[in-house]
Amino acid sequence: MGYTLDEAGFSRVVKNLGKNYRIFAPVRKVGEGRFTDTDVIRYEFITDASEIELQKKSDYSFKEILTPLSETLFFFTENVVKEADRDTRDVIVFLRSYDIHAVKRLDQIYLGNGPKDYFYENIRDHVKFALIAGDEADDPDGFSASMGTNRATEGYLFSVEQTSDGFLCDVPDTSLESVFEEAGGVKAEVTPSYPVENRTRVEIPDEIPNSIYKDPIWDEYTARCIGCGRCTLVCPTCTCFTMQDIYYTDNGKVGERRRVNASCMIDGYTNVAGGGQYRRTQGERMRFKVLHKIYDFRKRFGYDMCVGCGRCDAVCPEYISFSKIINKVNQRVNELAAESADAAGKEAGANGSK
Repeated sequence: MGYTLDEAGFSRVVKNLGKNYRIFAPVRKVGEGRFTDTDVIRYEFITDASEIELQKKSDYSFKEILTPLSETLFFFTENVVKEADRDTRDVIVFLRSYDIHAVKRLDQIYLGNGPKDYFYENIRDHVKFALIAGDEADDPDGFSASMGTNRATEGYLFSVEQTSDGFLCDVPDTSLESVFEEAGGVKAEVTPSYPVENRTRVEIPDEIPNSIYKDPIWDEYTARCIGCGRCTLVCPTCTCFTMQDIYYTDNGKVGERRRVNASCMIDGYTNVAGGGQYRRTQGERMRFKVLHKIYDFRKRFGYDMCVGCGRCDAVCPEYISFSKIINKVNQRVNELAAESADAAGKEAGANGSK
């Protein structure tokens, strides 16, 4: 069941939902982009439907609502530990199909990868989602169709798609039907639209040989990548963090423990006791990130970590394209397979001639 609404009707829906939920949505910030004459779209809590950016993809992902950039877990003194207070009001997050698929990846890591993460679960229990539908035909970076994340069929309370005639909303959660009817919604059969294909396409190899880990294709990124970590900080599926203890006094017995976003692409992340470092060059870090996104995660959980949103391509100051790296890896895997088959054929021929 779905509804069609005019602009005023959709505004009433958001206003009425705001009585019981906090609304977290992408917002266009005029003139706050990378350059003074560009805009940026990032997530904020909103109070009016007119604030929501429904046409363009957000430059930053929604994940801060689930994994804050810096989150105080608890406070401590010499004798007492107190869990930090948090806002437990329910939240509705507006996001696109690939971001709904990204939530599955976050849940997998924090809730389905051993014991559940207590702090993540406490937030996740209060977060619901609204799907922003649309074909995103003008997105130059996304490749969700190649990743199979271009369409979300579940995991949302309702969808919204802005058209020239108004708004189309699919409402699978029947508890919200009264909200749409009170706002003047007209019942209709609504199927959220989605991009059938993207301008950017990738091919992911089914298997990757061990030789790819030492392959020279990664050397390029030792020279190009500056280790800023922007690609992983905007990524909706990256989950790395570090822990920090902040002390209030010189005696070091009163303070707080924070969980802070971290990145495998930033220098120092793989440092260990004794001064050791697992991945010293940016090429090695890029290799780790890429293969984790398109191979290692799948080997463990059965599906790829990357959802093809393309935010990493758009945000990189060195114009490094993640989608092109994927295709380079696929091409190299095919070359290595051909070389292996050729070598095997020559060996078989040599043995047969003996």
